[in-house]
Amino acid sequence: MKKVALCCATIFISTHSKNKSNGMAGNTYGQLFRITTFGESHGEALGVVIDGCPPRITFDVDLLTEALRKRKPGQSDLTSPRKEADAFEVLSGVFEGQTTGTPICILIRNSDQQSNDYDALKSVYRPSHADYTYTMKYGIRDHRGSGRASARETVARVAAGAVASMLLKQHGILVHAYVSQVGSVKLHHSPESVDPSKAGLNWVRCPDEHTAADMIRLIEKVREDGDSVGGTITGIVRNVPPGLGEPVFDKLHADLGKAMLSINACKGFEIGSGFEGSTRRGSEENDAFVKKENRIATLSNHSGGIQGGISNGEPIYFRCAFKPVSSIKKEQTTLNTDLQTQNLAIEGRHDPCVLPRAVAIVEAMTALTLADHWMRFKAIQ
Repeated sequence: MKKVALCCATIFISTHSKNKSNGMAGNTYGQLFRITTFGESHGEALGVVIDGCPPRITFDVDLLTEALRKRKPGQSDLTSPRKEADAFEVLSGVFEGQTTGTPICILIRNSDQQSNDYDALKSVYRPSHADYTYTMKYGIRDHRGSGRASARETVARVAAGAVASMLLKQHGILVHAYVSQVGSVKLHHSPESVDPSKAGLNWVRCPDEHTAADMIRLIEKVREDGDSVGGTITGIVRNVPPGLGEPVFDKLHADLGKAMLSINACKGFEIGSGFEGSTRRGSEENDAFVKKENRIATLSNHSGGIQGGISNGEPIYFRCAFKPVSSIKKEQTTLNTDLQTQNLAIEGRHDPCVLPRAVAIVEAMTALTLADHWMRFKAIQ
């Protein structure tokens, strides 16, 4: 009996140690539809391994190409002038135009690194960047474009999100996002009344042309000033069946919040009526159930399509707040690694506003979250 107890204890310790190691890594997202990204901003390449994608999903090359195009730099005067083709290589998991059910590996090579731009920043802690915290965690950092802390890492997420969208599309679930605010310029339309497909008609990716024009003028002014500006992106998911999500820790909106807040520069998340709903009374905020076309629906959608952590069949909508880009040409005061004060004006290629390119990242992280919960829903059924 003592021998058996000792064996069990050894297995428990080994398993606990393994889980602890995975938790420290922080490069993996999802449970059944699971991704791990790799690579650095100025390394040879970035990429993603997708594990758990079901077999026989049509691999839509055009969908993946378009997703990467929406995120890539150098696409307009409103974004970083870094020129990356973001051409992808599918190394495994796809055969004759379909997924095989085995791990999918997608590689995107870097081709336009200008690492010399960062030599002067090697011993400087840039304000509001990850330089200091990254060093405190690892004791070493890749100062060339921030390494893994760079938004360049998100190209791998967008590639994975495109594959997740292929799975969702097969079941009629559609994911969209658009820029709803830049600085003080705000789109005054509810998510239910917006046609998100129109967001692709302008560089700022706002579905209203007049509001988009005001946003573009603001971003251009900010860029001329050597500064940056933040704003808000709205996400919408349509045709989601009721039942996705968990009632306690893995609530669907909680996982969406985690996904969005993992995006560089995202500092806030709200779903449905969000913070505004906290100012209302229950009689104003409650979504009454009604019968609609032989299904249960709600008269309003203050819940944002999720109740009790589980989708209710209504459109899911949420908002993500993005801070201004930290790399600005205006002179700032900071500390170097010798704890000496110095003035800093950051040169190089940076976005004056991250929002136009972040739309693709929000869509990707939304698709990854929904794909994972879709598979968990089907498993429990």
